[in-house]
Amino acid sequence: MSNWEEAYQTWVNFPTLDDTLKNELEQLKNSPSVLEDAFYKELTFGTGGMRGVLGVGTNRMNIYTIRKAVYGLAKYLLDNCVNVHDRGVVVAYDSRYMSQEFALETAKVLGSFGIKTYVFKSLRPTPLLSFAVRYLGTVAGAMITASHNPPEYNGFKVYNEDGGQMVPKEANEVIARIQEVESELTIPILERDELEEKGLLVWVEQEVDHAYLERLKLISKLDESLMEKEKDLQIVFTPLHGTAHDLVMKGLNQLNFNQVEVVEEQAVPDPEFSTVQSPNPEEHQAFKMAIELGKQKNADILLGTDPDADRLGVAVKEANGDYRVLTGNQLGALLIDYILTHTDPVLLPNSRVLKTIVTSELGTTIANSYGVETIDTLTGFKYIGEKIHQFDATGETFTFGYEESYGYLISGFARDKDAVQAAVMACEMAYYWKQQGKTLLEALDGLYEKHGYYLEGLSSLTLKGKEGTEKIAKIMETIRETPFKEVAGFKVEQFEDYLVSERMNLEDGTKETIPLPKENVLKFVLENNKWVCLRPSGTEPKIKCYYGVCGETKAESEQDLEVLKEKMNQVINEIIQ
Repeated sequence: MSNWEEAYQTWVNFPTLDDTLKNELEQLKNSPSVLEDAFYKELTFGTGGMRGVLGVGTNRMNIYTIRKAVYGLAKYLLDNCVNVHDRGVVVAYDSRYMSQEFALETAKVLGSFGIKTYVFKSLRPTPLLSFAVRYLGTVAGAMITASHNPPEYNGFKVYNEDGGQMVPKEANEVIARIQEVESELTIPILERDELEEKGLLVWVEQEVDHAYLERLKLISKLDESLMEKEKDLQIVFTPLHGTAHDLVMKGLNQLNFNQVEVVEEQAVPDPEFSTVQSPNPEEHQAFKMAIELGKQKNADILLGTDPDADRLGVAVKEANGDYRVLTGNQLGALLIDYILTHTDPVLLPNSRVLKTIVTSELGTTIANSYGVETIDTLTGFKYIGEKIHQFDATGETFTFGYEESYGYLISGFARDKDAVQAAVMACEMAYYWKQQGKTLLEALDGLYEKHGYYLEGLSSLTLKGKEGTEKIAKIMETIRETPFKEVAGFKVEQFEDYLVSERMNLEDGTKETIPLPKENVLKFVLENNKWVCLRPSGTEPKIKCYYGVCGETKAESEQDLEVLKEKMNQVINEIIQ
């Protein structure tokens, strides 16, 4: 009997297996390939927590795999934090299937250790959970979400006592304790009634929201007289069936942005995300209904947030009346320019912008023009959160953090990307430029004219299941062993291998250490401000290839980007054929 069959039999024979999961096992008994995928391994708890398809099995998100992860978290907290029982853990959840149930399962396991759990009474955004950890002073936070993954997914994201996502060092300690669990089926829990009776389950209502909104007001760059004035800006907003509606609306209203139309069909939380192919504001189809409403209302700006409200997409009206969705890099560049323009010049030398290594260099160039240092981190907002925490000790001032995948943070009162902060700031910025007689697109063109036409791209290849995992590993291994000397005719100047924290200068063969944690990422810095970067996704069965170019014109940049993409797609396909 193979390992997966043994694991399957253990679940089949477990006498008190959850009824829903028992029925699912019964339905799958004649589908060996589905069962193998459900049981061939244990769902991985990675640096961002755990994410997977809902269903029965050790490789699926269900009450038992959640319990196992929470058990490991509880053991870690008791070993590493002080006053754990009283300070407790705060848990929030999004609009997905099983999110509320998983939040309660989290409390049941923590309660069995005598650890108090604060659970939000209804769904909330991820950035609010990050803020809640800091506001309530808990030792950790957990967010039940799979962000913008398809409807069949859910996830479990863990936050440290600073309100940032756990970084690898912390996550690895949790993983070590998860691996000590012999069976996810027999983890002790306390039922809800007992938790409430013992004061180990505290329901959170509006208090945290009010505190968050007070802090949100303070990010505004408007002077007080303008803040209280009714703003002439037509806004269309879609929360894409997720959690952002209330906080975004209140955040805009308190700055007197009152001309806001919501895409009503998408304002309702819906675990199927039934009006979109994917609830991801990075994908233009997600804006279809917002664009239709925008045209009806002659909107200046369209806002779209993903289900857990940590990512924001923005679309802006063009001269011909159509709408153009900005890339994450473009919105990031505009926000940096707006924020630094409105920062007291005395504060600029101590200000810091944070971005990831796969994010455009345009932001760095803009920050440089203000005399502000930009610091690169590995991909993932956990590293930006970690850096902000370090600034608390060094005295440097966090001014803005972002990544190309639509994640932005304006103020460190939350320590994860925050679409609510970003939505409010994007509207304020659009209002500012409208007062100057310009659209955001015209402001962006001004940045290109001044700094060069930066353009970025991303290719993703989805490779599912066990075979897919092996193919992704083969791609990385092959390129690592024989790195390129040139890509599509562009000479490689530097080769960066983040797995060994090493940067190699190809011209003279010298090597230097990259002062970042080790991660499976390869980056090629090419001549004339171009680069290519490869990394396996941490949350989906994908390998991602990022590109950046800078030309004097849009046409030149578009052509360079296209040839880089074609070449890399060809290389990857040859490796996995």
